[in-house]
Amino acid sequence: MRTIRIGHSPDADDAYMFYAITHDIIDIEGPEPSEHEEVLEDIQSLNERALFGELEMTAISAAVYPKVADQYRILACGASMGLNYGPIVVSKESCSLQSLQGKRVAMPGEHTTAYLLSRIFLPSVESVQYPFDKVMDAVTDDEVDAAVVIHEGQLTYVDAGLTKLADLGEIWWDDTGLPLPLGLDCVRRDLGNDWHLALGKALQQSIDTAFRQNKKAVDYALQFGRGIDPVRGEQFAKMYVNDLTYNMGEAGQRALVKLFELAAAKGLIDRTPSVDIVEL
Repeated sequence: MRTIRIGHSPDADDAYMFYAITHDIIDIEGPEPSEHEEVLEDIQSLNERALFGELEMTAISAAVYPKVADQYRILACGASMGLNYGPIVVSKESCSLQSLQGKRVAMPGEHTTAYLLSRIFLPSVESVQYPFDKVMDAVTDDEVDAAVVIHEGQLTYVDAGLTKLADLGEIWWDDTGLPLPLGLDCVRRDLGNDWHLALGKALQQSIDTAFRQNKKAVDYALQFGRGIDPVRGEQFAKMYVNDLTYNMGEAGQRALVKLFELAAAKGLIDRTPSVDIVEL
């Protein structure tokens, strides 16, 4: 029996998306008998696993795809895309982005899309890597001048007494008019197309089930909300599980191409990869 390891983060949006798979509400109908094993790790760890092709199916940051494109294909479903919102830049005091030139800025991991966006849109800063849930602490403790914040921090930075300087998702939207691709779900190439389709359809069905069984999926997802209240927990989950998560469509694919083109133009990636989508 084949074991399919599925990597995703222990975050409210991923928990919401994978609710039906986790609870065996739907079956993964692959071309051979199988069982699945969920691997819950932070996105930076999953990115590092993907560099070595460890998991058969995994969430990754969109920014890391150019480094793993030879090993993985992108599922049309499962993408986390911001619709005029995304990672935010915060500090203790209000100031312009240009005033951060040369300053120390906490970043949530060098393989994250937030880090790539900061290098595209921010002035030249001294990037200091922290776990994503420690970047705001670094600002309040005066270890850095500002931070790029992802996940629930996009909603809770005010609680920490911090000020938003900019939303990188808004800057992206103004620049491109496209949704912002932050996270992807990918399948390893060596599984073959039948497995790619089976895993993609299972995830798409899981997302649809979450939409239809919203209260149950939200209640489950709130366990992974890292202390935020239920209202903001549901808000965060639905920020990144939306219609484009069910199927990114043409807009999502164009957004990925644009992200890689901008990164290549800045010399931040070695090559612009082919955006190889498993259409469902």
